Amino acid sequence: MMKGPGIFLAQFMSDDAPLNQFDTACKWASDLDYEGVQVPTWDGRCMDLKKAAESKGYCEELLGTARENGVEISELSTHLQGQLVAVHPAYTSMFQVFAPDDINTPEAMCEYGTQQVKWCLKASEHMGLKVMATFSGALMWHTVYPWPQRPAGLVEEGFKELARRWRPILDYAEECGVDCAYEVHPGEDLHDGASYEMFLDRVDQHARACLLYDPSHFLLQQLDYLEYINLYHDRIKAFHVKDAEFRPDGRTGIYGGYQSWQDRAGRFRSSGDGEVDFQSIFTLLTKYGYDGWAILEWECCFKDSQQGAEEGASFIQSHMITPPSRSFDDFAGGEVDQSAVRRALGLE
Repeated sequence: MMKGPGIFLAQFMSDDAPLNQFDTACKWASDLDYEGVQVPTWDGRCMDLKKAAESKGYCEELLGTARENGVEISELSTHLQGQLVAVHPAYTSMFQVFAPDDINTPEAMCEYGTQQVKWCLKASEHMGLKVMATFSGALMWHTVYPWPQRPAGLVEEGFKELARRWRPILDYAEECGVDCAYEVHPGEDLHDGASYEMFLDRVDQHARACLLYDPSHFLLQQLDYLEYINLYHDRIKAFHVKDAEFRPDGRTGIYGGYQSWQDRAGRFRSSGDGEVDFQSIFTLLTKYGYDGWAILEWECCFKDSQQGAEEGASFIQSHMITPPSRSFDDFAGGEVDQSAVRRALGLE
């Protein structure tokens, strides 16, 4: 059965109480009726990732702190560190904010990001967690809409290199017993189903190369986010409940025209304020037996984060489905009566 509601702390942590430290952030979430928190491991206000990788005792302290304040740790996240595993040189200066000042080349970022992700996998193992949320990084994003045309073989070589970087991490994930749940996302080389499949092919369908499902990114790409569940449900191990809307006009469409978030055709909205069909999403995930967490990820250009958080738990809870313990038509008789079957077929 699906677990939740949970909340991703990344967009909420700040230098102001109660969101300036882990224990009070957990209490804040619990007071808003969340049952779990997804933890951004790059944020020192939440945890010391290196220490968590080295000390199971420290991990047990973090778990205890969360529970004492009314929540469970749902997953650890390495979105920012996973991004650094694959950085094209054109993006070095923009991604510098995700790493220490002395980590300032694509090669150094890859080494740093790889170590961070491995530390998180070990910390997840220490905590008894089965899933780590992350990004894939990107070597090819600048060619996603090719002009001039991509050189022949670029995509193949790009995925070969991405797989070369991630395969040792995935093998380590297997040692730790933790799935890498990639958030398939614009800006990443894994940004839709087709790109995910190309990556899977090059890591030999690795069992730990799994998915974090976030429909908001698919709505903005105009991808069928319900069919995506039908296609990849076996790989979906994490779920962000994040809304979006797409309202193109004569000025802007999918690419946004370099406009601010409020003026784009596609924009993220607080859960329940956009166009994502969450009723169908929760139904399909329940159909396929998804038993991970439903986690609110708040990003909205109109609504304050506190209001979004206050509304989010009840929104998720209202969509949670308890699978039936018996078939609704059991009253009509579910036992096999071979004579009745043959009579119905006109064979007796």
